[in-house]
Amino acid sequence: MSNMSSNATPATPKYYLLKTELLASIAGEQPGTLIPTERALAEKYKTSRTTVRQAISELVAEGKLGRIQGHGTFVAPPKITHVRQLTSFSDDAKNQGLRPDSQLLSLATAKADIDVAAHMGLDDGAVVTRLERIRLIDGEPLAHEIAYLPGKLPRFKANLEKAGSLYTALADMYGIHISDVEDTVETALAGPEDVRLLGIEMGAPLLVVHRLARDAAGVPVEWTRSTFRGDRFRFVSRVKSGS
Repeated sequence: MSNMSSNATPATPKYYLLKTELLASIAGEQPGTLIPTERALAEKYKTSRTTVRQAISELVAEGKLGRIQGHGTFVAPPKITHVRQLTSFSDDAKNQGLRPDSQLLSLATAKADIDVAAHMGLDDGAVVTRLERIRLIDGEPLAHEIAYLPGKLPRFKANLEKAGSLYTALADMYGIHISDVEDTVETALAGPEDVRLLGIEMGAPLLVVHRLARDAAGVPVEWTRSTFRGDRFRFVSRVKSGS
């Protein structure tokens, strides 16, 4: 029978202690400031490069540090706060003084699969408009987004470009007004496709947001899956209480 007390506290891992030290050392530093190499940090803190690498990897995953292959590790800029409410990605970004943009990957009509049809209250195989984009903030990829809209929308690409926002285009060009939304947030780890589209490392943390939007009659008018970079994105939800 072990003599170890049931109240014994496990020793704090070395990498975590180093992580705390590194956080303190970069406090107040300007974004983009390079930190010492793994070798230099290992010598400074008298620890192994494996310990240094683990500490840095966690800080990169948390968005405190950034890393570019061949250019070193640097202090990361603050996370982008995205307020999810009855506004679009573009409107939320502009309200925060940021410059939103989109890279169109595909736009076409398609037949709704079982999952899309179920969420949107459509018959399996019903026609939907599928919009796939990379969402950017100040030129940096932030999210991969696939949106489904019921039916066909004439001249949708031109109208979307003119409006500059999905919700503005739906309201002004097609008379479709968003009345309420339901966001479901999950976590995930980046796979090969996320690495290619968002320029992140394999296994990097992601926030996956599914949004179901309805009109005033309660009819679903949008079903969107957005995959956000966890190192650059912070999710905020605001709800106003009734009077």
